[in-house]
Amino acid sequence: MKADGALARAGIVPPGPAALGEERFPDGAAFRIEIPSVESPAVLAAVIEEAKAQQIVVNRVSQGSGAMLLRESELAELAVLGAAAGIEVSLFVGPREGFDIGAHARTPDGSAHFGQLRGARGLAYAVEDVVRAVEAGIRSFLIADLGLLTLLVDMQRAGELPAEVVWKISVMMAPSNPATARLLEQLGASTLNVPSDVTVEQLAELRRSTSLPLDLYVESPDSLGGVVRGNELGDLVAAGAPLYAKFGLRNSRGLYPAGAHLVADACAIAREKVHRAAVALEWLARLRPELTQSGPGAPGLGIPQVNHGRKEDDVS
Repeated sequence: MKADGALARAGIVPPGPAALGEERFPDGAAFRIEIPSVESPAVLAAVIEEAKAQQIVVNRVSQGSGAMLLRESELAELAVLGAAAGIEVSLFVGPREGFDIGAHARTPDGSAHFGQLRGARGLAYAVEDVVRAVEAGIRSFLIADLGLLTLLVDMQRAGELPAEVVWKISVMMAPSNPATARLLEQLGASTLNVPSDVTVEQLAELRRSTSLPLDLYVESPDSLGGVVRGNELGDLVAAGAPLYAKFGLRNSRGLYPAGAHLVADACAIAREKVHRAAVALEWLARLRPELTQSGPGAPGLGIPQVNHGRKEDDVS
């Protein structure tokens, strides 16, 4: 960095770049870009358009309201858009305790349970939510409940769900220590969303504990701490690779559960997230140009499968 000389003259030891690990994605890349809170086909279309305008690659989008709030035609449209752009489309599973009739998850002390499922009926609805979206072509889901993860992995191993479906551990269940990260890998998770406020050193510890890709909010919404770390992207990737760098947006309104009443805000917020990612990529190119990003449709992404496995295709 240009600051190193000035720091040294002031008697301050320059921090130096984060050590670069050896783990990579299957294509050899160190990182991928994710845009969260992409709640509908209209928002995904805005992300694709803005990424083209900013001349960057978005590898994955994720959604927070839940597949349960989208019509089957909307799920299929998301699959078509994602498949055409080579983008993984990851949908939250519903219902969740925070949307349930119980009040516990909506209290300050119970908010940590917001993404969990209540009772056998909640588990059954959540599994059906996944199956319904898989039939529409979706191949990636955000999981925030340990029991649900074990059921879905069992179904996948039994051939009841496609082998290529990705189980993305949600930030609502973010592992903040190596032992928990290792446990989630053993239970069958595909990627792990770690807390947005981890230090570079803690991120490196988590990386040493698991071979799974890590997901990290480089910028997070206010509800997750409101960190803004785009200038650190190079060090974060070096410490956490293979890493999904997620770009939320500080100082923006909440969107869950989203719908037509919020679509204009959701599109505007999504476009600014893509812009924030473009800025961070410039920082990475300036400070850690040796770190490479996956291209569209890279191996390991849960790219939607258009018209594959849908009910109407099962007619013999």
